[in-house]
Amino acid sequence: MASGGPSPKSVALVGVIVVIVLATTGVWNPFPGIWSWITRADPIAEGVATWQAEIGGSPQSVTITGGSVVVEYRTSIEAYGLAAGVRLWKSDADWAGVAGTDAKAVVVAGRLLTKGYEVLDPATGAVRRKDTEATAVWTYADAVLDLRCPKAGECELSAWEPNGSKPMWTVGTPGIGFVLNASNPDLPDTQPVSGNRVDTRAAGPLPLPNLIGLPGDGKVQVIDTAQGRVVQTLTPNRNQRVAVVGSRVLTVTGEARDGTCYYGVVAQDPPSGRVVWQRAGLNLRTADNGSDCKQERDPAGGSDVVLGVDPVGRQELIAAHDGRDLWHGRDGQNVLAVDNSYALIRTADKTRVSARSFSRGAVVWRRTVGAGASAALTPYAAIIAEAKPSRIIALSPRTGGVLTEARTDAKVFAAGPGGLILVSGRDMAYLPYASSPAR
Repeated sequence: MASGGPSPKSVALVGVIVVIVLATTGVWNPFPGIWSWITRADPIAEGVATWQAEIGGSPQSVTITGGSVVVEYRTSIEAYGLAAGVRLWKSDADWAGVAGTDAKAVVVAGRLLTKGYEVLDPATGAVRRKDTEATAVWTYADAVLDLRCPKAGECELSAWEPNGSKPMWTVGTPGIGFVLNASNPDLPDTQPVSGNRVDTRAAGPLPLPNLIGLPGDGKVQVIDTAQGRVVQTLTPNRNQRVAVVGSRVLTVTGEARDGTCYYGVVAQDPPSGRVVWQRAGLNLRTADNGSDCKQERDPAGGSDVVLGVDPVGRQELIAAHDGRDLWHGRDGQNVLAVDNSYALIRTADKTRVSARSFSRGAVVWRRTVGAGASAALTPYAAIIAEAKPSRIIALSPRTGGVLTEARTDAKVFAAGPGGLILVSGRDMAYLPYASSPAR
C-alpha cells in the first residue's frame, strides 16, 4: 500500500543534510553553540558566587592578592581580576609564589633546572625585578628570601622586601644549596593542620618567622631573620628531628624500646642554646610507630604552636615559646585546624566543633557539624567543609558568625580579606563574604 508522505527517517535525514550544507557554506553553524551547551559547567555555588570562570587546568595553588587572583599550574601561571574573573595575563613558569600583601604584593616565578627567577606585577604580569643566580626562593607576606651558591659548598641567603631592588641582608650558609631548589622548598618548621577540602596554602603568604632553619649536609643552620645571621648550627642524631618553631629550636627524640617509641622534646633558645623547656613522653607525631621510630615529618601546628599527643593518646596544643599547655583534650577529641590565635576542636562524638581562642584561654563559639566535617583556619575565615550534604561555610574566627555559605562539592583554594576562591575541575568561582571577617 502506498504511503501518504515521506517517512520520519527521510525527513530527519534531509534535515541533517540541510544543516550540514548551511554550516559548511557559512550561512548558519549551530554546532559551536550546541557543543558549548553540552560542555557548559554546572554552577559551583549558584546564587552565592559573584562570578565563575573557566581556567587553564588543575591548579597547583591559588592566591588572592589585592585586585588579582593568581593561579599557578605545573607549567604556567595566570592572573584573573577579582572583580569579574576576567583573565589579566598568562606567563610560562614551572613554579610560582606570591609575596607581600595587597598593593605591595608580587608574583615570584621561575623555571626548573634553571637558575634565577622573575618578580612580576600581579595586575599586569610586567617584570619588576629579575635574578639570574638563585636556586631556591621562599615567599612571605613581608619578604622574599633567595638562596644562591656561587661556588661549590659556599652559599648565600638574602632577604628582600617584596618590591625591593636591593637585599635587606645577606648571610653565608656553607654546605646548603644543592638540596634546596625552586619555590618554597620544605624547611624544618611546622606543617599545617587542615582538611582535604581546603588547600593547605589557602591562607596565602604568611609573615616571615623570627627564625628559620636551613637543612643540608646533615646539619640545620638556624638563621635570625631580623639580623640576617646564623645564630646556631645543629647536627641531629639518627633518632632526632629538629624543627624551628617561632623563636625556639625544638629537638624531638624518638627511641625504640620494648616494641614502641619513647619520645621527648627539648626547646632551646638560640644563640645560647639554653634549654627553655623540655617534656618527656610528648609525641609530636613526627614518626609512625614502628621498629625504628624513624622521624620523617615535621610537627603539625602554627608558626608558634605545636600539636602533640600525650602518653595516653590525648591530643594537646603547646606554646613553642615557653612550653605552656594551651589546650589538653579529653579522650576522642581532636584538633581539626590550628594557627597562632585559634584552634578548631571536634568533640568525641563528632557532632560539634568548638573554636578556642588562645588569647582568651576559652571557647569563643561552637557549631553543630556532620560526622564527616573537616576544617581549616586562615587569617580571614574559619572554614568548615561538610560532607553530607556537601557544602562550604566560612565563619568569623572571632565570633563564629557566617561570612558565606554554599552548597557545593568544590575545593577552597584561597581565602582573602573579602571572600573565598573555590575550584571544581577547570572552573573557578569567587564567593564574597556577606560581612567583614572580624578576627
